Amino acid sequence: MNVIDQHISDRFAAYNVDTVEFTAAMPADSIDLSVFSPPFAHLFVYSSSERDMGNVQDYATFGATYRHLARDLLRVTKPGRVCAVHCSDLPTTASKDGVIGLFDLPAVIREAHEAEGWVYHSRVCIWKCPVVEMTRTKAHGLLYKSFRLDASRTRVGMPDYLMIFRKPVEGPTSKTPDPVIHDPARYPVERWQELASPVWMTINQTNVLNVKVAREDKDERHLCPLQLDVIERCVELYTNPGDTVYSPFMGIGSEGWQSLKMGRRFIGTELKPAYYRQAVMNLKQAESEGSAGDLFAAVG
Repeated sequence: MNVIDQHISDRFAAYNVDTVEFTAAMPADSIDLSVFSPPFAHLFVYSSSERDMGNVQDYATFGATYRHLARDLLRVTKPGRVCAVHCSDLPTTASKDGVIGLFDLPAVIREAHEAEGWVYHSRVCIWKCPVVEMTRTKAHGLLYKSFRLDASRTRVGMPDYLMIFRKPVEGPTSKTPDPVIHDPARYPVERWQELASPVWMTINQTNVLNVKVAREDKDERHLCPLQLDVIERCVELYTNPGDTVYSPFMGIGSEGWQSLKMGRRFIGTELKPAYYRQAVMNLKQAESEGSAGDLFAAVG
């Protein structure tokens, strides 16, 4: 395993490394929650590395590559605990795909996880404004002109999805050995009802870490960090204070930032050096400002 760089502190560990190799070397049953947004197949180009999971020729290759990660994520996750994957459908084009439509990336991710033994546990639909999408993409299916002249071409806006997978618990009781417990004084039933909604309507799409400083002149596409609102809800739902959260696609450190702010520990891997360096700076700041946690034990 070629670890290009690393930073280990009391409450987080960040590695500039290939995530598939790193995850394969992690101890079994050591992670309480993994939450991340993987490369969306070959939609974006994040780096020129042949190890970048976004640099694949087709969706089938992405699925086969991603499955290696899903396998080891299952091994390193504690029994009964959760992996939360942020994803969306992908637009197809006539020039690249032969047809204008949508590709079901969530189905590829689900297939990979189930094939490796995960239980498909839940799916959250994250509402996004179709007007913002139309303004940004100029998609014919969202244009009012299409609605007026040929509505057969129209479609609804594209939400994001949070795919929730749970590691099975072996044994006669099937009880989670280390359950996540919520104090009703801090989490009243009204809060649970909001979290339990199958559609999260109140995610602020602009509540993300600043990505400007991580850009490079050769970047072909923009970095799209996961919204902090989504991470907060995952950490709130599926971890106890002091638990360890893992992101195999750390980017500039969004998952770690929010986890540290909420009194958890964090492990993250990132292949691109510029994103890794910015992540370390962000995580240092979050560690200094967040809740106190237990001393972090280095992995590997």
